[in-house]
Amino acid sequence: MSDASGYSLLGRVHSPEDLRALPEDQLPALAVDLRRFLIETLGRIGGHFAANLGTVELTIALHYLLNTPDDRLVWDVGHQAYPHKVLTGRRSRLETIRRKDGLAPFPAREESEYDTFGTGHSSTSISAAVGMAEAIRIRGNRGQQRVACVIGDGGMTAGMAFEALNHLGTAGSDVLVIYNDNDMSISENVGALRDHCARVFSRRPDAARSAEAYRRAAAPESDLSPDDGDLFESLGVQYLGPVDGHDLDSLLPALRNALQIRGPRLLHVATVKGKGFDPAECDPIAYHGVTSFDPVTGEMPKSKSSRPTFTKIFGQWLCEAAESNPDLVAITPAMREGSGLVEFAQRFPDRYFDVAIAEQHAVTLGAGLATEGLHPVVAIYSTFLQRGYDQLIHDVAIQNLPVMFAIDRGGLVGADGATHNGAFDLSFMRCIPNMVVMAPSDENECRRMLATGMAHPGPSAVRYPRGSGPGAELDDKLQPLTMGQARIVRSALGRRRPRVAILAFGIMVEPALAAAELLDATVVDMRFVKPLDVDMILRMADEADLLVTIEDNVVAGGAGSGVNEVLMERHLAVPALNLGLPDRFVEHGGREEMLASLGLDAAGIQRAIQRRLRARDLDDVSSAGQTG
Repeated sequence: MSDASGYSLLGRVHSPEDLRALPEDQLPALAVDLRRFLIETLGRIGGHFAANLGTVELTIALHYLLNTPDDRLVWDVGHQAYPHKVLTGRRSRLETIRRKDGLAPFPAREESEYDTFGTGHSSTSISAAVGMAEAIRIRGNRGQQRVACVIGDGGMTAGMAFEALNHLGTAGSDVLVIYNDNDMSISENVGALRDHCARVFSRRPDAARSAEAYRRAAAPESDLSPDDGDLFESLGVQYLGPVDGHDLDSLLPALRNALQIRGPRLLHVATVKGKGFDPAECDPIAYHGVTSFDPVTGEMPKSKSSRPTFTKIFGQWLCEAAESNPDLVAITPAMREGSGLVEFAQRFPDRYFDVAIAEQHAVTLGAGLATEGLHPVVAIYSTFLQRGYDQLIHDVAIQNLPVMFAIDRGGLVGADGATHNGAFDLSFMRCIPNMVVMAPSDENECRRMLATGMAHPGPSAVRYPRGSGPGAELDDKLQPLTMGQARIVRSALGRRRPRVAILAFGIMVEPALAAAELLDATVVDMRFVKPLDVDMILRMADEADLLVTIEDNVVAGGAGSGVNEVLMERHLAVPALNLGLPDRFVEHGGREEMLASLGLDAAGIQRAIQRRLRARDLDDVSSAGQTG
């Protein structure tokens, strides 16, 4: 059904030009087709779901009234951009989205001229739109090209969005901001801005303007309450709305009006996440991202794995630790479900802080809590910690404060691709003074490392991957690790030469062990990226003919680089092979599939080591010939 056969109107729309050729009175029927196409397609393949159902009418209206791609349309995050992809010539490939070599999970400039700005992280759209509008002004094309961006109420909670609004108002840039307000982030939206919008809607029970109101002249609507738009007006951005984002009879005239106005303006659009599919409307959190589901009942398949994910291991540990430690507090930047904090939030609400999409604030909030003797745990994805890096250095590490970072989604995450891969954290944390950085190889090691970080008097990080581990048995008592101490998990039998020692970090211990069985190699679970176990490294350098480091982090500046530094400082000439993520952004696809394609599964590790050994043998032969 990916060719849209059976969808009478959608089947005729291959581009926005086709859309704009339709009579306006056919657009509601097109919305029905598009929504049904999304439900049936994503029911089979999975993907971001509820957010896309919420923007069907809005996407149709924007492409109908804007002359895209000449007019610039920017999407924030991109969770809601599937309707945009369908209407811009990619309908037949929607089945491939988030799969290897398929459509990108988010807007991507290299994929389509209609994707004017690549994204994946939130709150970037207004900044990008202002940049585009100013470039158009400088080129002298102002008035010929229009710029609009769509940002959700979740994305609007980030500091970057307010920074952009502040500049937009003072610069006077010709930008239309579409504020897509569904009262949701991935979880329920939180914060003062959300409360303000709730008050606006409470004064307008219908949550929208009438169609007639938006057919008036382009001017602020007379029935606005004085303070409905005061937050935005005070920043120099004209406020329009709210309007029902699912009623095209209201939305189209509202959008026409907003596009006729020049300068900074914001149209407040009320939508429903999961619109048109009852299970998703009732539980938009569960249907934010899905693997697959029954397109009629909404029933989703149960997980086949009996092993707990690292996320669940963390969440269970956090609740256990909080029971005995009244000073433990937890912080999340709008990722309650994703980071495993649901139970903690329910059981310890006074010690739980959801700061919305505000990673910088999350980190420094933790620092402030730590100065008063509390023990903050910042639960954050690796890719999102990148957004709080200055605060990690300046507010936590320089002051040597006991803030622990529980870093989920370390390494490759799979279908979300380059914007969400945790490819850099070992590199960017390893170089920070005072940091302790740990990477567990299994579930029990994860618990022990979390206990180690909580007992440490300075900043620490426990970095673990998406998904489940090898299924290690959990200890009843939480015993912290000895700081900076690795462990040998396989000793070579000594039957083969040359001798190989594999120093594996984190979850890469498992494929390293599988490769080592075929190579008769020693395997060390390094446990600590910082401080490294120098004694273990020197021991392996003395015993082995080849040292191999393996990590699911970029090789550049990563854990393997740290091992190289130890060898260089001591002028040791033992050959070393560093395996890890390459010096490029890794595309989307299944996590295990992508690891295999990069040579980081057991077979790939074995091949890489054998290639190096063959090259070493050739070098030895060459050197012997030259000596003779």
